[in-house]
Amino acid sequence: MKKPRALTLFSGGLDSILTAKILMEQKIKVTALTFKSYFFNERQAKKAARELKIPLKVIDFSKEHLKMVKNPKYGYGKNMNPCIDCHILMLKKAKEIMIKQKFDFIATGEVLGERPMSQNKKVLELIEKESSLTDCLLRPLSAKLLKKTIPEKLGQVDRGKLLAISGRSRKKQLELAKKFKLRDFPTPAGGCLLTDPEFSKRLKKLFEIFPQCQENDIELLKLGRHFWPLDRLGVKIVVGRNEEENKKIKELVYPPKFCGTKLRRARKGDILIEMENYTGPLTLVRNYGKPPLPKLWCGGKKFLEIAKKLTQYYSTKARDKKDIKFKILNLK
Repeated sequence: MKKPRALTLFSGGLDSILTAKILMEQKIKVTALTFKSYFFNERQAKKAARELKIPLKVIDFSKEHLKMVKNPKYGYGKNMNPCIDCHILMLKKAKEIMIKQKFDFIATGEVLGERPMSQNKKVLELIEKESSLTDCLLRPLSAKLLKKTIPEKLGQVDRGKLLAISGRSRKKQLELAKKFKLRDFPTPAGGCLLTDPEFSKRLKKLFEIFPQCQENDIELLKLGRHFWPLDRLGVKIVVGRNEEENKKIKELVYPPKFCGTKLRRARKGDILIEMENYTGPLTLVRNYGKPPLPKLWCGGKKFLEIAKKLTQYYSTKARDKKDIKFKILNLK
């Protein structure tokens, strides 16, 4: 009899690792599927897949994901995390791959009640329906608490060897990890920036001021200290916190010629400020309003003065000095 083939949503976290192991114990051929976007990457999934010795497919859906994050049908969680919409989008992509590459079913590491807002029974059913996977989506960790799926009815999966885990306690998962001799797995803190309160504040502000934002703008949110001197004019000042951030900010304005990926383009009118005679931060002035710099405040000079003061303030060596010389680069 031909071995069933499962396509498993795989973050590299403990739940997804256990899901793969449970299926592998039933001699099911498991292929892991992970996604990367502007808000999370595939590094942990790659590491875990190597350790399990299973193939991994990586899908970059950054642009489509950002579009969804700006306007999620089912709203946000505690921060800017549209978990329900995100999961639906992933499963729709997974279904396309399943059909095209003739996998038998899709599995996920979801646990009933582990996340009260996005993994209760009603929402799990909603996700199945919206992704057109009703009765086809297997959740091995909680399967015995859910209705029987088609893979189970067809005998591709032995329901008796699936589990009935529920709730937020990790006790049963940790017991399974010990049983499977899993030693190196991440804590359940999550790797999605959209769940981070500080990043979410920055993203929400950017959406309010400049909803057309793209990759370069999102990457900038990950760096430095952010200031909006006057919101309605749409000018942001970003001050680097260390040498590494200074380098990354500069690369967002002047991308390396050869970086192995598509180049990120800076916004026209970006201004870089740094001190010539003292070490300190690199500061970026970026305008999201019109014209290129607001006519108010003397053609934008007021913003430059604020940026200079912030640049000096965040340099411990230059903070109280009077002889500061600034270098200003304006990207036309």
